[in-house]
Amino acid sequence: MSASPADEILDVVDERDQVVGQARRGEVYAGGLRHRCVFVLVRNAVDEIFVHRRTASKLVFPSLYDMFVGGVVGAGESYDDAALREAEEELGVSGLPRPVPLFRFLYEDGERGWWSAVYEVRCELPVNPQAEEVAWHGFLPEAELAGRLGSWEWTPDGLAAYERLRAGRI
Repeated sequence: MSASPADEILDVVDERDQVVGQARRGEVYAGGLRHRCVFVLVRNAVDEIFVHRRTASKLVFPSLYDMFVGGVVGAGESYDDAALREAEEELGVSGLPRPVPLFRFLYEDGERGWWSAVYEVRCELPVNPQAEEVAWHGFLPEAELAGRLGSWEWTPDGLAAYERLRAGRI
């Protein structure tokens, strides 16, 4: 039997992204402890963006749409390594090029916060997303994605990252 995602050990960080401790993911979420996450914008060969709806079983933002793949950075893991690992896991592929780092920002919503490293990668492989992570997926032209921003319910952290990316606030 595999360990629960809630048992994964994460680095706890301060407002400057310096490690100040470690805790299980469940404790980090329950206590609103600041940690690290990666967001990877995935484009296909014709420049469409991978969009998906998260499963209802996700611990954070269940059933919401996201224009990024990604997740938490494990204890002692680099942002770069986490970006590649998470992108390959969520897309169900192996052999992706290393995602290109774009910018970092501190996401906070009043209850919790995480340092967020935003990346981009081109995926020309056929995707087979994890059923336990992704309820629906598709590649959308950027204009269609922009048109859906007001009508679909998006993850607030992903939306914040995407808005920063579009505004060039890196």
